[in-house]
Amino acid sequence: MIETRIGVIGGSGLYEMAGLVVREERRIETPWGEPSAAYVVGELEGRPVAFLARHGRGHRILPTELNFRANVYGFKRLGVEFLISVSAVGSMKREYAPGDIVVPDQYFDRTRHRADTFFGGGLVAHVSLAQPVSAALAGVLNAAAEAEGAKVHRGGTYLNMEGPQFSTKAESLVYRQWGVDVIGMTNLQEAKLAREAEIAYASLAMVTDYDCWHEEEAAVTGEGVMEVLRKNVALAQRVVRRAVVGLDGVANDCANALHMSLITEAHLVPEETLAALEPIVGRYLDRSGERLSWKR
Repeated sequence: MIETRIGVIGGSGLYEMAGLVVREERRIETPWGEPSAAYVVGELEGRPVAFLARHGRGHRILPTELNFRANVYGFKRLGVEFLISVSAVGSMKREYAPGDIVVPDQYFDRTRHRADTFFGGGLVAHVSLAQPVSAALAGVLNAAAEAEGAKVHRGGTYLNMEGPQFSTKAESLVYRQWGVDVIGMTNLQEAKLAREAEIAYASLAMVTDYDCWHEEEAAVTGEGVMEVLRKNVALAQRVVRRAVVGLDGVANDCANALHMSLITEAHLVPEETLAALEPIVGRYLDRSGERLSWKR
């Protein structure tokens, strides 16, 4: 199996780019079922990269239906240390226009029906999400977007709504009062799970619309979002290609997120839970003593 340090999750159009040499399509079994699709593993600018179509090939999976745990776990199994997310967002501010890119540094949760932790089943862990985005990866993405001539906004808050419906106007106006910058349906759960898996995560949020708050713009529609996204695919590809090179020599600043976060005494955790989470917690397990414990 090819081990890759960089993962990309987004639309399938992302890996239909010039210069990508596909080595294999790999299906990965996980304790939580199947990821959205097979991982496309290859080389981009000479670096091993793994791509995943977030909503499946042909965009078949609703945001609420996404198997977030399987998707992120699969990247972990592939050896991914940096996970680049590319997704569509609505703008909540006039200065963030369709076609712009936002690299958010905060998230706000408005979802209701989603699993967003690997833990449970007899193992309690509490990771810090005060800074939910990898500063190292966000910096690389920001620089890559600027170098490709994009209008890019560094920082800001991404509000993660449930979907699949877009906001009511009342909701959109309230979110504006809260001071959020963009709105989307997928990134928060990915960020939480990536942090638990000690993967550095950041978003390339591609602005497609003004949600429905803007008095002078038409309300957001699925057709309108997809049209802007199609126009932005080439830009996203160029930014990802440049970012892959920009990550040379960059250290994973989330590599020790679980240190001191595992609460349950190791010898009390069910064996099946430890087996399922081996790729995530295995390096913290100390089996040298008379009973299982955590390395501190």
